[in-house]
Amino acid sequence: MRKLGFLVLAFNICLANPLQDAINNANDGDVITLGAGVYEGNILINKPITIDGKDQKAIIRGNGTGDVIKITSGNVRLLNLTIENSGNSHTTIDSGITCDNASDILIEGNSLKSTLFGVNFKQCNNSKILNNKITSKPVDLGLRGDAIRLWYSHDNIVEGNYVYDSRDMVVWYSSNNIIRKNYGERGRYSLHFMYAGKSLVEENEFKQNSVGIFFMFSSGSLVRNNKVFSSTGAFGVGIGMKDTSDFVIENNILSHNARGLYLDQSPFQPGTVNVFKNNQILYNTSGIQFHATQHKSIFENNDFIGNMEVAINDTPGSKIAKNEWSNNYFDDYAGFDRDKNGIGDIAYKNFTYLDSLWQYYPNLRFFYGSSIMTILNFIARLAPFSEPELLITDSMPKTRPNHD
Repeated sequence: MRKLGFLVLAFNICLANPLQDAINNANDGDVITLGAGVYEGNILINKPITIDGKDQKAIIRGNGTGDVIKITSGNVRLLNLTIENSGNSHTTIDSGITCDNASDILIEGNSLKSTLFGVNFKQCNNSKILNNKITSKPVDLGLRGDAIRLWYSHDNIVEGNYVYDSRDMVVWYSSNNIIRKNYGERGRYSLHFMYAGKSLVEENEFKQNSVGIFFMFSSGSLVRNNKVFSSTGAFGVGIGMKDTSDFVIENNILSHNARGLYLDQSPFQPGTVNVFKNNQILYNTSGIQFHATQHKSIFENNDFIGNMEVAINDTPGSKIAKNEWSNNYFDDYAGFDRDKNGIGDIAYKNFTYLDSLWQYYPNLRFFYGSSIMTILNFIARLAPFSEPELLITDSMPKTRPNHD
């Protein structure tokens, strides 16, 4: 039936015309509306049309090989569908939805399940991935695919998606993207940037992943108002940065992670600065771990509360002293505030004593928390038998948290 330029179809898999025939017969700009039922997948969309499942009761089911839906045209919209049963190949990146070299794509309100990769954008720009529910195949974590993958894809919005039991959400070789209000749990990297810059990452919530957010070889992005909880395991990190420059990290909550912040040679480029401000770094094993620090970062108005260690440095010879600290709150600050202006009368200084042994020599971490290590560290603080390392000097420490 055609009406006002729209093609409206409602059929079940038992009827003669498969979904691909309907796509082939549609005109540019047509809307294919699917009723409840199961439709044959492994379809190709090569023209600007809309497919709308209305209430996710229309299931597009792949045959277990390749992509369930492949898009090669701009101005395609996939709405309110259930998409399932992609192939199992990492080599060919078998996905629920693959967009290849197109723009102005809208993927909204869909449920993707039992798809190795979820939404895979390859050179797809000026598009939106909104309010989808995405999970991978029921296999071990390392064998799953990425829930959302942006590859050489720019100026996109990824917002409001619920990602669970997948591997990563990745932004690689892509710039000027907005990653906002997504929720991810039980994955590896909730969000992983590589060679990706000038993006906005805000209001996401990630929990119970191996790593919350990790930036590698990237520059010039704003990361604000995110929440990362319970990143644990051998390399559990709230927000991590490797060779990353000119970032602003602000108003984030990093709580109950193995490491709140992990900074590996970041900033990387000489003359650049990373700024960390107004963050809450709470109840982590280590508030900040520095690795191979060479250039300055700025830390201001952050709260460090309940961390087993405020900061550690695992690289002898790092230029930790280049960092600038001001107006941060440290719950182990032992000074006074006689004039009641909220600023401590003496500087906050954080030293590492015997702790540096297990920081520099990972095999000694077996003894971390043991009675002998605790006693030796206590003695080292009273009468240092080796030169302690100064990690933090904040000349204007807050005596009350910056956040309620």
